[in-house]
Amino acid sequence: MKILVTGAKGFVGKNLCAQLKNIRDGKARFYGNLTVSNVYEYDLDSSEQDLDRWCAECDFVFNLAGVNRPKDSSEFMEGNFGFASRLLDTLRKHKNRCPVMLSSSQQASLTGRFGNSEYGRSKKAGEDLFLNYGVETGAKVLVYRFPNLFGKWCRPNYNSAVATFCNAFANDLPFTVNDPTVELELLYIDDLVDEMIGCLKGQEHRCEFDGLGVFPTEKGRYCYVPVTHKVRLGEIVDLLQRFEEQRKTLVVPEIPDGSFAKKLYSTFLSYLPQRKTVFDLKMNVDDRGSFTELLKTLNCGQFSVNVSKPGITKGQHWHNSKWEFFIVVSGKALIQERKIDSSEVLNFEVSGEKIQAVHMLPGYTHNIINLSDTEPLVTLMWANEQFNPSRPDTYFEPVE
Repeated sequence: MKILVTGAKGFVGKNLCAQLKNIRDGKARFYGNLTVSNVYEYDLDSSEQDLDRWCAECDFVFNLAGVNRPKDSSEFMEGNFGFASRLLDTLRKHKNRCPVMLSSSQQASLTGRFGNSEYGRSKKAGEDLFLNYGVETGAKVLVYRFPNLFGKWCRPNYNSAVATFCNAFANDLPFTVNDPTVELELLYIDDLVDEMIGCLKGQEHRCEFDGLGVFPTEKGRYCYVPVTHKVRLGEIVDLLQRFEEQRKTLVVPEIPDGSFAKKLYSTFLSYLPQRKTVFDLKMNVDDRGSFTELLKTLNCGQFSVNVSKPGITKGQHWHNSKWEFFIVVSGKALIQERKIDSSEVLNFEVSGEKIQAVHMLPGYTHNIINLSDTEPLVTLMWANEQFNPSRPDTYFEPVE
């Protein structure tokens, strides 16, 4: 399949083209038997000859080209309606009736706060143009009205509040939130791209619109992305504050799969400058080696790394309720555990050559011994709760 993407260097186009190339190059096999042979990337630096040639050859068109912030409002109609006309005329010229997708906006509803939007009128004109083209030619037309978009590579201080806030927190820049109670409907770029890939397989989601309301229906004239998030500006800022503090607290905020928080965290990280991409961890060093806390979670404990010098024994304590995993990743060790009212010792020889996880059982005193005379022992440790210095639940007692 040969695919033409207009506006290929914009936010959506850049993300879509990257994934289409992954499919083309066999790097994204989870889309099934979909094949992509060519990705034609049309943008402002492309020529009319490029557009003509690609319109003659393509099997699908994603029209993402448009104007968001012109110097003069009259440019809205030329940028959003005018180019769409040229694109469709070029397809007509080559009698190419391949499916065409149009990127439109909620503002095309011309309702509520968008009732007097010049941008919305230009988008609505483009929608009508595409829908009429479908009736005239029989070509499959997919018109999407997108809400606010966010994700990696989105331009800050342009038309995305999320991008602006992420960039500000990541780079210690000032920002203003006029009303934290304002609610936005947000669409994440990877969800959008997955929907676009679905279009290539005939799996688009159809709907009708009533103002900003979406009404799914298989025969709908319009299309929509079913996964969006309605979030208040204040919630976004609060989450970003926690993300920024993570490098100091080591606490990873809860980011469940599919949640807005998870998608926002990925977006935030994409704006980090080099100086914030790496940060120091506090190493607790003594003559036995070192112990370093790595990451903490709100409800699922913490991760640490322990380094033991040759021949060193560490541990020799037990817990009432706390339990841990010891995972040796480099070196050779003997892990010993003994129930505190028993003389029976459980012995586990482990090494980085065959990585295993060993439970440190509640009520069992335990240790870890570096069996090497020359090499350090490196052990990843997970505890089911964050360390609480005021109630450590840790009691010294030798295993043997």
